[in-house]
Amino acid sequence: MADPSTYRPAPGSIPVEPGVYRFSDSSGRVLYVGKAKSLRARLSSYFQDLSALHPRTLAMVTAAAKVEWTVVRTEVEALQLEYSWIKEFDPRFNVRYRDDKSYPYLAVTLNEEYPRVLVMRGAKRRGVRYFGPYAHAWAIRETLDQLLRVFPVRSCSKGVFNRSRQIGRPCLLGYIGKCSAPCVGRVDADEHRAIVEDLVAFLEGKTTAYVRRLEREMKQAAAELDFERAARLRDDIAALERAMEANAVVLGDGTDADVIALADDPLEVAVQIFYVRGGRVRGQRGWVADKADDVSAGELVERFLLQLYGELGGEAVPREILVSDLPDDPDEVGALGELLADLRGGKVDLRVPRRGDKRALLETVAANAAQALKLHKSKRASDLTTRSKAIEEIQEALELDAPPLRIECYDISNLAGTEVVGSMVVFEDGLPRKKEYRKFTVRGDQGFDDVSAIREVLSRRFRRLSESGGEGRPGLDAETGRPRAFAYAPGLVVVDGGQPQVDAAREAMDEAGVSDIPVVGLAKRLEEVWLPDTDSPVIMPRTSEGLYLLQRVRDEAHRFAITFHRQRRSTSMIDSVLDSVPGLGPQRRKALLAEFGSLKRLRAASMEDIAAVPGFGPATAKAVVEALAQRPATPEVNTATGEVLES
Repeated sequence: MADPSTYRPAPGSIPVEPGVYRFSDSSGRVLYVGKAKSLRARLSSYFQDLSALHPRTLAMVTAAAKVEWTVVRTEVEALQLEYSWIKEFDPRFNVRYRDDKSYPYLAVTLNEEYPRVLVMRGAKRRGVRYFGPYAHAWAIRETLDQLLRVFPVRSCSKGVFNRSRQIGRPCLLGYIGKCSAPCVGRVDADEHRAIVEDLVAFLEGKTTAYVRRLEREMKQAAAELDFERAARLRDDIAALERAMEANAVVLGDGTDADVIALADDPLEVAVQIFYVRGGRVRGQRGWVADKADDVSAGELVERFLLQLYGELGGEAVPREILVSDLPDDPDEVGALGELLADLRGGKVDLRVPRRGDKRALLETVAANAAQALKLHKSKRASDLTTRSKAIEEIQEALELDAPPLRIECYDISNLAGTEVVGSMVVFEDGLPRKKEYRKFTVRGDQGFDDVSAIREVLSRRFRRLSESGGEGRPGLDAETGRPRAFAYAPGLVVVDGGQPQVDAAREAMDEAGVSDIPVVGLAKRLEEVWLPDTDSPVIMPRTSEGLYLLQRVRDEAHRFAITFHRQRRSTSMIDSVLDSVPGLGPQRRKALLAEFGSLKRLRAASMEDIAAVPGFGPATAKAVVEALAQRPATPEVNTATGEVLES
């Protein structure tokens, strides 16, 4: 634990102007980023009596070894620089709002010739129209089931669509009237897109006009004595009304707004947001985060808005943003509103509603935030306890000087000594840190056995660690000031294997000049933990949380290595099988791999499927099919694991 007085700047050296500051540890890793209207006043508050500091602030200042700052001219510049630094350095003590799940959207793929509607999660794609997010996927599917009766849009996958087109028969949805079946030509591309556009307009909130149109058509059909069509339209109207019930009108003026409220305690904060479009609640999301310091609710809302709209982009900023709290300083509120307006490209009304329907809706969102915080705390109590216990058990069993808060694990994957690859996964505080995962392609003759491959991978990783402590600040690039790759030392290194692999890893680390980091191996057969230069392993109890954490780390490294190996193997096998096809160069082979993913799927594809790939035609597709027929598929076995691999 560092003494903050050892790096406290001289009081007269800190400027009184507004600016952004950052605390860093002895390795140069940024721990916390903040902004201040007066740098001198704000930074002085961190160097007061330690007993008066917030618990997480105390942990931050005692872990830091340096504080730096940058003076800016305006509050808007301070907000922009603070967000940029937080995004670049990902400081561990800043408030990081994390979703507890990936929220589903209702997506319409307008970028396809025959657009489809589906439930989608994850990153958004260009050319796809999204509605939501929603709290539950089942809620979207129930609504979609009602809407497909009225808007029979394609909802099948590409494989099902192509298969129905080839055999000339639609799928079940086409037979029961919930798909217009463009795969068999019941409607052409223009007619199908018109149905899609009606669905999109309905989802955008233009519901009343469409329902009235159906009612007029129903009455006209009844007047013409076409009672069968009138009954069908009556059922369609009922289906639309059931779908609209899930999105009742909450704001009668047709407002487009994001309604945001938070609930916090001294250690954590929960945020809830309702997306209101056309006066209806179209979606909801929630986040929970640790509080880095004792700041007001208004400042927490400000940080949340910066993170939310900074990541989503200007198109996500609505005309109106209703929040439960705002910063006390009117200048900060004005700067935040100006920044959001710049992102949106138009005026943004940022305010706390005081009365009426908008206030009532905000109170509902606040109640959801309070409930989410209560639920999170009940879940996290056991989760934090379990992770802390696991780290303590590992430290005790391996007799480590400090708890291994950062664990790195390495694994090797190969097929009969070919296409040898390695993986590195990182766990911090018992949780995976996926953006720091790394892949290695093992080169040369060293790749013919796991021991040599482990030695090469560890040598490359820890040579980079040694180099990162060269010129400039440790862990940061001397020219750009950004974090270097492989810049941070682990508290424990784990390799997948027994005594030979551990000794090879220790030798590689010693040659790289890194002898103070402990290394162990976890053998699969008996789950034994091996230390370097020992004759017997450490046996941890089967019920040990520490052993369970080591198994999770090892299994994640194995999964990551196998995934990378299969990607490379698919590429090399397609290259070897198709090298005799005239005119089929590297770019076309990449196109095949991108389209079909593996040699097995390429063999199962028809000549028409291959001809549909960009850059291919009937003649080239025929040559590919003939080349595949001359090389029959054979099962392959991973010699490291004994498992049969897909071709």
